[in-house]
Amino acid sequence: MPYIRDSFWRGREFTSIEHMQTEAVTWAQNVAGQRPCRPLGGAAPMAVFGALEAETLLPLPPTPFVLARWSTATVGPDIHIKVGRTLYSVPWKLIGRKVDVRSTATMVQVFLDGELVKTHAALEQGKRTDRSDYPPEKIAFQMKTPIWCRTQASEIGDACREVVDQLLEVNALYRLRAAQGVLGLRKKYGETRLEAACARAIAVGDPSDRTIKGILIAGTETDPEPETSGDAGAAAFLHGPKRLFASATPPDTADELRDDQVHGEAEGSI
Repeated sequence: MPYIRDSFWRGREFTSIEHMQTEAVTWAQNVAGQRPCRPLGGAAPMAVFGALEAETLLPLPPTPFVLARWSTATVGPDIHIKVGRTLYSVPWKLIGRKVDVRSTATMVQVFLDGELVKTHAALEQGKRTDRSDYPPEKIAFQMKTPIWCRTQASEIGDACREVVDQLLEVNALYRLRAAQGVLGLRKKYGETRLEAACARAIAVGDPSDRTIKGILIAGTETDPEPETSGDAGAAAFLHGPKRLFASATPPDTADELRDDQVHGEAEGSI
């Protein structure tokens, strides 16, 4: 290093990396390569290279060498493996299997028993998921977007559409599964019963997927609404005088009963 510093770097100025590289090659061949070298028995490095080494060199490979790191990972139940600080998806059929991972600066390759099964662009940190790695039923779930749910609900009926709209009104993606659950009841119970159950759930003020499913299981979607008195079970003093004294004996009737009783007692004493 001192020789390179003193012979090549000292006193030189370079305008670019390319300029420096060109000058370095020239210096290596014409200066450093021509000087006598004690470890080589006083011979010049370029002379030894031409006489002994040049003919043994092989051509460069067609692709440049890439520094890669190998590791092993186990595919989790969520179809992802962890490589460094990143999660990468692999085909769902490999859940629970151990795989070999080849990581480079630009690419992550996953191998099972020597066979390449998945390739991802490298990510320093985070998560890379290919939806096609999920099982078919999972892909179908993810494709049922809020727009799809609203369209399907409209085909079933107004009540079903109202239920789905309420479910997706806030945090649509978070409550997407609930909306899909309501629509999934159509397959088992049919559109007519589902629409009736949605209407009944709205009427009772609880248009949730659990309530609608419970109504369908119980078969009460077509039951008539229970009659109410209008007072909603209010206390007696809130019912009004007519309801409060409905079971009391009217005053006139009470007087007549007393007169009859007194008259009967008088006749019995004679």
